[in-house]
Formats: sequence, C-alpha cells, structure tokens
Amino acid sequence: MKLGAFSISLSVKDLQKSKDFYEKLGFSQMGGNMDHNYLILKNGDHIIGLFQAMFDGNMLTFNPGWDQNAQNLESFDDVRDIQKHLKEQGIVLEKEADETTSGPEHIYLKDPDGNMILIDQHR
Repeated sequence: MKLGAFSISLSVKDLQKSKDFYEKLGFSQMGGNMDHNYLILKNGDHIIGLFQAMFDGNMLTFNPGWDQNAQNLESFDDVRDIQKHLKEQGIVLEKEADETTSGPEHIYLKDPDGNMILIDQHR
C-alpha cells in the first residue's frame, strides 16, 4: 500500500511566529498562503504544514498521488483502495471516502494513542 507524500500538519496559534521559527531550522515555504491561514514548509524531503485555526491538534498527513515535491506520481494507490485495505484490517475510520466517486477525497483515522492521521488525495 502506497500512502504517498508524508508531512506533519501542525495546528499553530500564530502562523507568522511559527513560520519564523521553522525558517530558523532551515525550512522554506513551498506552498500555502498566509492570507488563507496555512503554509507548507520544506527542508530537504521533510515537510511541515502550519495551519492556524483550521483544526484541533496535530496530525500525520499522507497524500496519495504526490511525491515529496507535490509532483504527481504516475502510479499510486487511490484513497478508496487504501480505505478498503484498512477496513479489511479492522481499522475504524473516523471519516470515510465516498466509494462511488473518483478523484480528490480524504479519510481520517486515529492510531491506538488517539493521534489523528489524514490520508488526503488531491487528484
């Protein structure tokens, strides 16, 4: 099962302060928009999403169909196929994808410690 690009999505109190902090760690902006309250920062293959007032808590994020540079992959596992596999493994999903559709869709699940995992397909 291929989950795609990986990043950590952080819920931040002050987007500018967080941006300044992570830039000091060598991250630079690769996406997002301050006016829309989120930024995507990158350092090598490491990606951090900073989100102000968009969700509670932090989460692991996977993007099927993308590589670590947000470029489309030729071949990838659709989020609906990932969902089917997870359900076959007995994993309970917090939010399921609509299996009657195609294209962009997402699912949420929690690990045994309650950490949120987002599998978010953009295409």
